[in-house]
Amino acid sequence: MTSAVHPVALTIAGSDSGAGAGIQADLLTFAAHEVYGTTALTCLTAQNPGGVTAIEALPVAFVQEQILQVHRYFKIAALKTGMLYSAGIIAAVADFLRGQRKIPAVVDPVMVATSGVGLLKPDALAAVREQLLSLALLVTPNLDEVGVLLGEKPATAAEFAAAGQQLAGTYGVAFLIKGGHLPGDELTDVLVKPDGSVKIYTSPRVDGVDTHGSGCTLSAAIAANLAKGLALDDAVGAARAYLLRGLERSLLVGDRRFINHRP
Repeated sequence: MTSAVHPVALTIAGSDSGAGAGIQADLLTFAAHEVYGTTALTCLTAQNPGGVTAIEALPVAFVQEQILQVHRYFKIAALKTGMLYSAGIIAAVADFLRGQRKIPAVVDPVMVATSGVGLLKPDALAAVREQLLSLALLVTPNLDEVGVLLGEKPATAAEFAAAGQQLAGTYGVAFLIKGGHLPGDELTDVLVKPDGSVKIYTSPRVDGVDTHGSGCTLSAAIAANLAKGLALDDAVGAARAYLLRGLERSLLVGDRRFINHRP
């Protein structure tokens, strides 16, 4: 039995029945960081590593009630958002964040699954832009999501900083531009803060591992590190190192390798 007090993190996200992403990955990541994980489910999905076949959004009032009950009992040290799906759910989450500005929020703007299935309703994009992003401490878009937000996707790592500066300047919050979708042996992510400062992170690409859930895992790890008191730059660096270990020490399940959340 341990007497250490564990910080509490909240994930507001969807469920992945295949367990590689969503709240399942978030809770595994929180536990690996010795952070107590709490949840507010937004959607149920029917999926496996091959793709998503069905999505069932939970009622907005029920999402609100989950968040409220967690907040009433626990001192939330950090939170992350994942799949929010609808304008109503986004508005409810934004309303909570506006009232709790001291809680550092990592927003993973989940829009499209790797299989191409839409994870954000078309009419919800405006709610993300107008209500949610400016309330984050950090937003963690991949290149496809940057393309949606800016209308143009960075084509090279050299363009990441410019894209990040444009987004950080528009929304007044930090952006981590993730370069995992670019080809090459090295992965580059760029952290840009509202003051225009830029920090570049690089790591080797790990081949042969299914990267489904890597974005969820990274944002959850950043939130966990923030909950433990790390500064943003350090939280991002530690989270990237954790994800790299999980890829290098991947788990063989069936005939595929997946991220190991307890590396």
